[in-house]
Amino acid sequence: MGRVSDAKQRLMAAVLELIWSGSYGSTTIDQICEKAGVKKGSFYYFFDSKCELAAEAMADSWESRRVELDAIFSPTVAPLDRLRKYCQISYEFQREIKNKYGKVLGCPLFALGSEVCTQENVLRKKIEEILGHKRKYLESAIRDAHAAGLIEASDPWGKAGMILAYYEGQLTQARIQNNVEVLRETIRGVYAILGVKESEAVAA
Repeated sequence: MGRVSDAKQRLMAAVLELIWSGSYGSTTIDQICEKAGVKKGSFYYFFDSKCELAAEAMADSWESRRVELDAIFSPTVAPLDRLRKYCQISYEFQREIKNKYGKVLGCPLFALGSEVCTQENVLRKKIEEILGHKRKYLESAIRDAHAAGLIEASDPWGKAGMILAYYEGQLTQARIQNNVEVLRETIRGVYAILGVKESEAVAA
């Protein structure tokens, strides 16, 4: 089985990279094993299918991502600054991705979800679950901004849904256009949705 101790992690890392930089449909188990340096028999020791691997890999990746989001959306950070930092880090990350792969890859959840949602219900549910968690982070910042009198948002969950849709749309546009600069001013759109004054948006 080779390096059993980290074979599973390498398979999860491999599938995420391959389907994000390419597509779920075009990625084969053989390609995943080759990239991970794991034999095919070992793949089936851990997973029954590519779908199962992808779902577990996304869940594992999300748990790692939450550590960063917990810091970004900490209650000790001013609520509007949380949103600004979130957008800024996203822009910087996508810029790094383009430098690495030569193209903007956008959000892996939306890239995969739009491809398989009508075919792989397990993946669709997992993606929907993770996006729900992301929405909760946004909701917390919006709720605190409303409580502080910075914005008027009596329905923070609804506003969070609007911002998530806008934010993910920006990432998708950046991927389609292969232009990371689409993301540079994302925060202005977020602030516009929330009704933040232009002077505050510029200051942020």
